[in-house]
Amino acid sequence: MLFIYKCLNQQGAVSEGEIDAADKDVAITELQKQGLIIVYIDPKPQTLNIVLPKISFFAPKIKVKDMVIFSRQIATLFEAGVSALKGFRLLADENDNPALKIKLTEVADDIQSGVSLSKALEKHNELFTSFYVSMVRAGEESGKLNEAFLYLADYLDRDYELTQKTKKALTYPAFVLATFVIIMTAMFVFVIPKMAAMFADQGTELPTITKIILGFSAFLVNYGIFILPVILAGAWYFYKYTKTYEGRVLVDTWKTQAPIFKTMYEKMFLTRLSDNMDTMLTSGVSIIRAIEITADVVDNEIYKALLLRTVDKVKTGTPFSKALYEEPLIPNILVQMVKVGEETGELGYILKNLAHFYKREVDDAIDAVIGLIEPAMIVSLGLGVGILVSAVLLPMYSLSSSIS
Repeated sequence: MLFIYKCLNQQGAVSEGEIDAADKDVAITELQKQGLIIVYIDPKPQTLNIVLPKISFFAPKIKVKDMVIFSRQIATLFEAGVSALKGFRLLADENDNPALKIKLTEVADDIQSGVSLSKALEKHNELFTSFYVSMVRAGEESGKLNEAFLYLADYLDRDYELTQKTKKALTYPAFVLATFVIIMTAMFVFVIPKMAAMFADQGTELPTITKIILGFSAFLVNYGIFILPVILAGAWYFYKYTKTYEGRVLVDTWKTQAPIFKTMYEKMFLTRLSDNMDTMLTSGVSIIRAIEITADVVDNEIYKALLLRTVDKVKTGTPFSKALYEEPLIPNILVQMVKVGEETGELGYILKNLAHFYKREVDDAIDAVIGLIEPAMIVSLGLGVGILVSAVLLPMYSLSSSIS
């Protein structure tokens, strides 16, 4: 609940603003903790807002790059001695992204009402993840907010680069496959039926492969109008299913078991695990909290469950390395390196080196996937085109032989 207030500070200067609190007594207590003398405090009048529905497809989006730039800018302002309130106001005024401008303004309003920076960011969990908020909270507690935001900017930049590389690896094969399906569908719907009419006029016996192709073409022509809605409905249902817990588990299980993609996704997880843990431990986040947050942001239900099992063991006094050793999906080299980090007290440094190592491994895995997919697609496409051409040419060859 929002309250508007007018207060005097110890020097007698007037301070006005808003504060978010459960009730009036809590709001008064919070203001008094700041050494303010309350002149008046009242609930903020409610206004009737008519909200028009927005089409999310056209709504401005906040991209990872926007968050990287913002994090670097706010870190620079903190390093220059600018306060959190003034920094967020400044960046909100200067930001070109309307959606991010609104979020930064709301955060600044919360800071002005007396809410801490980490709690103000936590209200917008769709933008500032638990990882982000925990890093900021650690920066508040250590008095090194500028370093916390620099760590966040570097981490988001690395994570964005990792995601983009993976997407790039899958975009080309998906584009080629989609183009092939469209062209082949056009052939079956528009070209093959004309060939079928010509073969029917000849009255000759057709090869089996030609009969299969003509039958499939006739099926698409007669029932294609029903097939497309079924495919679209199935795709939509599968998309919605992947948003459920069971659907995510199914997809993530496939990622960890698919012969070609298994290594790539495994290296991606190990990169995120090492990078997240290094960033948080370096910023002063406890190891238990670091593992919990990594489980939330790892974006894979199988590995999330693995980390939650690990953190339960660490809470009971089990060393982090031993807890990882009991998980079959964790490679032995990572376990041994973590153990060395625990024994030397340099776990953050060890994890940083592991993150660099696994990042190179991800690059190699992506190159290997592309190297396997491209020849496989060329062979598959060539085989499909060869079958189609054979189905068309064999009857013509038979006809020419019979004429001669």
